[in-house]
Amino acid sequence: MESNDNIEQKAGIAQSEGDVNLSSARESWQRENLDDATRALLAEDARYFLHQSLSSPCLNALRSCEGSFLVDTQGRSYLDFHGNSVHQVGFGHPKVKAAIYEALEELPFCTRRYTNRYAVALARKLAEISPGTLNKSLFAPGGAEAISMAVKLARMATGRFKTVSMWDSFHGATLDTISLGGEMLFRNNIGPLLPGSEHVPPAEPLHCPFHCGKSCNLQCAGYMDYVLEKEGDVAAVIAETVRSTGTVPPPEYWRKLREICTRHGALLILDEIPHGLGRTGSMFTCEQYGIVPDMLVIGKGLGGGVVPIAALLAREDLDIGQDRALGHFTHEKSPVACAAALAVIEVIESEGLAKRAAILGNRFMEQLRELQQKHTLIYDVRGMGLLVAVVLRLPDGSPANLQAEQVMYRALNRGLSFKVSMGSTLILTPPLTIEERHLDSAVKIIDDCLSGLDAA
Repeated sequence: MESNDNIEQKAGIAQSEGDVNLSSARESWQRENLDDATRALLAEDARYFLHQSLSSPCLNALRSCEGSFLVDTQGRSYLDFHGNSVHQVGFGHPKVKAAIYEALEELPFCTRRYTNRYAVALARKLAEISPGTLNKSLFAPGGAEAISMAVKLARMATGRFKTVSMWDSFHGATLDTISLGGEMLFRNNIGPLLPGSEHVPPAEPLHCPFHCGKSCNLQCAGYMDYVLEKEGDVAAVIAETVRSTGTVPPPEYWRKLREICTRHGALLILDEIPHGLGRTGSMFTCEQYGIVPDMLVIGKGLGGGVVPIAALLAREDLDIGQDRALGHFTHEKSPVACAAALAVIEVIESEGLAKRAAILGNRFMEQLRELQQKHTLIYDVRGMGLLVAVVLRLPDGSPANLQAEQVMYRALNRGLSFKVSMGSTLILTPPLTIEERHLDSAVKIIDDCLSGLDAA
């Protein structure tokens, strides 16, 4: 069996969406913080689940979750600024649970060939709130499946099969979606990937091959124009409107890419699975950029942090697949999932959570930028709404991977949970329902956890 040192070394090379689950820092934290009962449960988990990077073996075990908090089996409470991006309305929102209970009592499952009032109501609601003519929907159990449906529809609509997506992107962990994605951790040593899956650099100044500096100057958008012209037969450009790792392109970027795709006859598919539904300050992130894609994919928070559901939203004129199956999933019109999604949207609208995310997000980032003046490790604070990233760098400009991991485990000891992404970026995604005092607490915790590391 490969040693932990070798595994950790490989994981350090292939940094991606989440923090490394096999490291000496994690072992140390578990040794100091977990009791015998929790260790036994984790051992059972490791015994029966296949091991995989980022998730299993696990860090800890949970007993409950509610609102903005997780509670582990030892009774310790954590503010959850991770949430796997499903907790826009917090955990266990009463309206979401009530909607689920009602659907369970009335219609726990909908057999294929039939529809139900929950599914129709959700499709109608999504058509009402989506931008442009994204009035047609298909539902799926998860985001990766919804992305797959979008790619199939793009092939059907254009008669082409090539796609262009971004390096470092994430669109799911299935074989087709890791082909579209651009993260080494998911793509390496898997074997042949989906043919025609081309990639270009993202609008990320930190790793820009065009040497833009600290802000994007749109050379990457110009390169997309060049690639689409040279390929000539690209079916779709697939991209995250903003990245869950904190990459937020400038407004001109998406306006330029929208025009480029239209001019070259490539459909624009935007992946808003983690951050759609209010997190970035509007119901859909593309609204922040004033553009309408040809297809839009949402998920994660759509199920209220309870039920898995994702949706593909498409232009009306792309309703061309009557003779073929785009999804055909067993739970594509789940009454329970659709009821949960309807309740989530109702909560976001009635409680003004999108606007609240914009206001609180600006305040949160201002507080973190004040910390940037105090801590030399903080290279940048970036984000949109309550999708916030704190980028850590060493004085020589290299990623502060070790320090980022130290901050994460120190924060857990102080009751704050978040993830480290791309090796050295702290990703902070609280529920949109979070109380302001809890945001203030998070800032204080991060401040305390950075203390003493700047000179290291």
